[in-house]
Amino acid sequence: MSINRRPEPSEFNPYYDTYIGKVKGNNFIQNLIEQKFETLAVLSKLSDEEWNHKYAPEKWTVKEVMIHIMDTERIFAYRALRVARNDQTPMPGFEQNDYVPFCNGPQRSGKSIMAEYESVRNSSIALFKNLSEEAWERIGEASGSPVSSLALGYMIAGHEIHHVQLLHERYFK
Repeated sequence: MSINRRPEPSEFNPYYDTYIGKVKGNNFIQNLIEQKFETLAVLSKLSDEEWNHKYAPEKWTVKEVMIHIMDTERIFAYRALRVARNDQTPMPGFEQNDYVPFCNGPQRSGKSIMAEYESVRNSSIALFKNLSEEAWERIGEASGSPVSSLALGYMIAGHEIHHVQLLHERYFK
């Protein structure tokens, strides 16, 4: 199942418009599929030194950026599952910077991060492909704002676009 519309502004916090606006077209699932191959192609060319690169001392390494992308995807997919299943329990926010010190990035290999990324992405694609029409229309609450499962799918795709653009601009010069 795929939905061929973009989320309405009432389906998400305006903060996420930046991410949602980066997604081309009306089929975020296709974006997720294409991103997976594009991102893996870029990552597969990195040396160990490039995986561990920071463009400034206080910034994340490429490893940490990729783990952040996966952590966020998992959280957004979990939220989408809860909304799709009509769980009306408000979901709290999360502080991304609190996750990084505990992500085990320095000890990870690029290859292990790529394998995990592919697994996380495949799981998200399977979740979204199998939602019912009704599930796309449901609204839940996350971080104190309304959110739809559709918007969360677009947020996953746009969040990765945002970070991969930053990798190209600031890390892969």
